[in-house]
Amino acid sequence: MTTSPDAPRPVTQFLQLNEGRIAYDRTGSGPMVLLVPGMGELRASYRFLGPRLVKAGFTVVTCDLRGHGESSASFTSYGDADTAGDISALLEHLGEPAVVAGNSMAAGAAVIAAADRPDLVAGLVLIGPFVRNPPNQSAAVGLAFRMLMAKPWAARVWGMYLPMLYAGRQPADFSDYRREVVAAIRRPGYGKSFSLTTRTTHAPAEAALARVSAPTLVIMGEKDPDFKDPASEAQWVAAALDGSVVMVPDTGHYPQSQDPAIVGDAVVQFLASAVYRA
Repeated sequence: MTTSPDAPRPVTQFLQLNEGRIAYDRTGSGPMVLLVPGMGELRASYRFLGPRLVKAGFTVVTCDLRGHGESSASFTSYGDADTAGDISALLEHLGEPAVVAGNSMAAGAAVIAAADRPDLVAGLVLIGPFVRNPPNQSAAVGLAFRMLMAKPWAARVWGMYLPMLYAGRQPADFSDYRREVVAAIRRPGYGKSFSLTTRTTHAPAEAALARVSAPTLVIMGEKDPDFKDPASEAQWVAAALDGSVVMVPDTGHYPQSQDPAIVGDAVVQFLASAVYRA
């Protein structure tokens, strides 16, 4: 979904892969930007940012992760590398390269896709990016998170956790959106897919960083609770990719919906100055 809540939703299309389908939609005209949401999220995460990019003269494609939203829950594996393959397959299907914007784990997937298929990825916008496993995180913390996100209670726990991830300013429709997210995970098969996705490792993304040549913009919420020091993590990612950083005040892990004005302006400026220069 790339429209605001008051506008009609674009028609969902599907890319058929070996084990299931990837849901996506396409609006606008001009150079292409592919928006990929993070784990547990829906492509509606970009419901405010997408229209701004369309208005600025870009084709906007949003997709659901495998095992999320309208994509199939029939896949047997999930994670950064799998999502990177889905990104590349979708861009091949669409027939043109794009700037790929990835949020959270999808940022790591976008990095892998850019390293493996530089012909398809014209640039990167990494939002609240997980491109490496959290430094100094104990195995016990990781195990506890996976247990909390296990299938029997995944939807309920994720729904309770989301307000913390949306630290700072929340979208006006956050309550409705959270209900939509929880309902999506509760569907048959999707709780298991979500639980499997939470077990992903970001080591393949970190290993791919040195092979990325695409221009990169890192966007980070100043209050992102997923990082001990959001600003330092953003600078680390940008340094690894020779990119630039925009910190978004009063936002958490999802600045694209928490402050789409700042994020939209930053992305449009990046696209115009670093990727699609006249």
